[in-house]
Amino acid sequence: MHQTVKNLIKIKEDVKSKLDNNQKKINELKIIAVSKTFKIDHIKPLIDHGHLDFGENKVQEAIQKWSQIKIENKNIKLHLIGRLQTNKVKSALKIFDYIHSLDSKKLADKIFQQQEEQSLKAKLFIQVNIGKEEQKSGVSENELFDFYNYCKSLKLDILGLMCIPPFNEDSTKYFIRMRELSTKIGLNELSMGMSSDYLNAIENGSSFIRVGSNIFGQRG
Repeated sequence: MHQTVKNLIKIKEDVKSKLDNNQKKINELKIIAVSKTFKIDHIKPLIDHGHLDFGENKVQEAIQKWSQIKIENKNIKLHLIGRLQTNKVKSALKIFDYIHSLDSKKLADKIFQQQEEQSLKAKLFIQVNIGKEEQKSGVSENELFDFYNYCKSLKLDILGLMCIPPFNEDSTKYFIRMRELSTKIGLNELSMGMSSDYLNAIENGSSFIRVGSNIFGQRG
């Protein structure tokens, strides 16, 4: 058995324990294997094992790696977890099923326009800059409710909220706040938690966890 598959199985066991064997919650949780920068031969053992959800940061890399595989395996779902530039939206909608980084009206407008033109529709997460970090993308808490309503006016398929907490702090307070915001808006899904804190994220209501190095190992 390939090491990546062993790593995924271990993560699933840890998740099962954290969710107290609640099969409904286990089935609803999506583990996104963040495959960015890894070549397809390193990813293929997971595909052969039956894993379906994969995350990429860059549109062009995703197109090169996944176009043929998605033709051969219609059940695979690709998640864009990196920032999306407006000039890449047209290409992104052709390859990604989920976009986790909706962060501006300009981007919302472009997604709406391209969805209309291409008759394609992605499931979207609004990225919240929960740590108020200048270097990070995301809508501020103060803008969130207006932005959500704007997206709904465009009939965008907003699935939930996404965040990347500050790296040098305990994520707990940020995950708790994200859950509060999600409840206030009335959204069911939360995309939060990475290799270092995914169990903590699950404990605070995350339904999409984005795990890279704990599955694939450290990037070069």
